[in-house]
Amino acid sequence: MEIQSEDVNAMAATTRLTRSVAQKLSTKLKETLREDGRKKVLRPRHVKIELDSDADGESMQHAPETSTSNNLVLDDQLICEKKPDTSEIFDQKKELGKGSKIHRTNFRKEPDHWMEVLGNIREMRKNRDAPVDTMGCDKLCDDDILPEVRRYQLLLSLMLSSQTKDQVTSAAMSRLREHDCTVDNIIKMSEETLGQLIYPVSFWRTKARSIKRTSEILKDKYANDIPNTVADLCKLPGVGPKMAHLAMQFAWNTVTGIGTDTHVHRISNRLGWANARQPDKTRIELESWVPRELWAEVNHLLVGFGQTVCRPVNPRCSDCLNKDLCPFGIQTLRSRKRRMKRDAEEEVD
Repeated sequence: MEIQSEDVNAMAATTRLTRSVAQKLSTKLKETLREDGRKKVLRPRHVKIELDSDADGESMQHAPETSTSNNLVLDDQLICEKKPDTSEIFDQKKELGKGSKIHRTNFRKEPDHWMEVLGNIREMRKNRDAPVDTMGCDKLCDDDILPEVRRYQLLLSLMLSSQTKDQVTSAAMSRLREHDCTVDNIIKMSEETLGQLIYPVSFWRTKARSIKRTSEILKDKYANDIPNTVADLCKLPGVGPKMAHLAMQFAWNTVTGIGTDTHVHRISNRLGWANARQPDKTRIELESWVPRELWAEVNHLLVGFGQTVCRPVNPRCSDCLNKDLCPFGIQTLRSRKRRMKRDAEEEVD
């Protein structure tokens, strides 16, 4: 069958029209999505443009339908995804400091079996026999004192507790309270005397200097009280996000975030609840999926669990109720079994 030159020209024109319509549709769709604040457009594998003839013999194109749901679909191919609300991420980035990067991977799905794991940790913590239960920062303040003085002592205990065991922090706070631990008295005290009272907490010289400077700021700007926002607390010398969130919780009875110290950081990554190298990034990942009503419980629960069972060195994985659910525990127990088997074989030889 011969193909006339007119037919060839018509076919070429149709092909050009198809490509032109597809390009225009793609450009228009991208502009629309950009105006709607969508995340990004993923190029579909193909776009079907059907050319039909109307009554007058002219071609008209039919664009594929788009979905009105959160995801737009073109020719059954996912091409875009609704951008998540990142309003809180910018506040978190400010807490981490200038130049810190917060990636999309900071948002995690709820881990499998996390409620069961949490229930097991609650069961293991029901006796409240960890040091944090009797010597936590919220237990180290004087009784029958003014609210602002109590908040100040709570802030000092948090500053002293950084990288320091609860027993050492408790003893240091006890010595400070014996010398009437108020803003005015700490300001009058020499830095050398203050250092002697808080020794042997970790970095006691630096902490003594920070406590002096913080006390002067509290007197000048906050009438001997402490700030009532995370942002203002983090501006104080020696106060970081973890201390700020815990201060908001215990001093102002306001939950603003999960206090993430070394115990919370270590255990969260062992359980697979987070995948981060720094505590602040672990906190951001936890806050992305942990229900807000549980934020106040997480710190106290995991700190005590880390002091008694999930210890940094020689963790008691064999005694843990989560030994079959925890990735770290499963790997640790397997390694121990292999080591015991190898040792037994060497003894036989």
